[in-house]
Amino acid sequence: MKRQRLPWIALLALCMTGIAVAEPARPRLSSQQCEFTTPYDLRVADDGVWLARETGLPREVHIHDGAIAIDQRTQVVSDEDARRLRRIEAMTRELVPAVADIAREAVNIAFDALGGVVEIMSGDKAKARDVERVRRQALAQVDESLGKGRWDQRAFDEKFEANVERAAEDMAGTLTRSVLWAAFTGRASEIDRRAEAMEKDLDARMDARGKRLEARAQALCDQITALHGVQQQLDLRYRGQPLQLLVPKTADDHDAQVAAATQ
Repeated sequence: MKRQRLPWIALLALCMTGIAVAEPARPRLSSQQCEFTTPYDLRVADDGVWLARETGLPREVHIHDGAIAIDQRTQVVSDEDARRLRRIEAMTRELVPAVADIAREAVNIAFDALGGVVEIMSGDKAKARDVERVRRQALAQVDESLGKGRWDQRAFDEKFEANVERAAEDMAGTLTRSVLWAAFTGRASEIDRRAEAMEKDLDARMDARGKRLEARAQALCDQITALHGVQQQLDLRYRGQPLQLLVPKTADDHDAQVAAATQ
């Protein structure tokens, strides 16, 4: 239950070599990838599911054991709604670790692709291992947020994207030096040979992993759709209106996501 736009930058390395790593190697993680989005940050704890936002109403929703509090006011609910609320809490508890697993695999696919490109360009596996430092940072960020049942939309997105951009920028300097040195010493053909030997295998591996990840993400979207269905069954009303924690994406949401992805 959370956004993530992740407009990943076009890696300079790919531009210089002409290597086209498969699109699944650039996974994007966002609540807006499915048909629904949410304005709330999420925290799953022993005492229930907490949703909060800085603007808009309600500001805070707390669901636990069939009860719900909205902006710290406990609501009176029917027995049917109590059952639905328990289901919402259980489904959310299942979703968060699943999202965390997908996020970890997305990180690994992205950095494996980057590491492969570095090795092709430099011919130096040690340089490719430099990518691991930033990979560990990205994985630690997943573990410290989703891994602990928290998703802060803005903080997660900005930090995550910054880590990827920093890795690309660091590696771009290394790759640029490798390309220039090869050109000046007449060894540019070595890069071509390495690229020819590794490119198809790299693309195939990234494509296969990306497709598996896409299937997992689609299954997650199915769970989110089911969660929205339970929400819509609630008889509970907030200011006379149904409570909307998950909402269908609008055309504006889609346009904003496409614009962010192409930046």
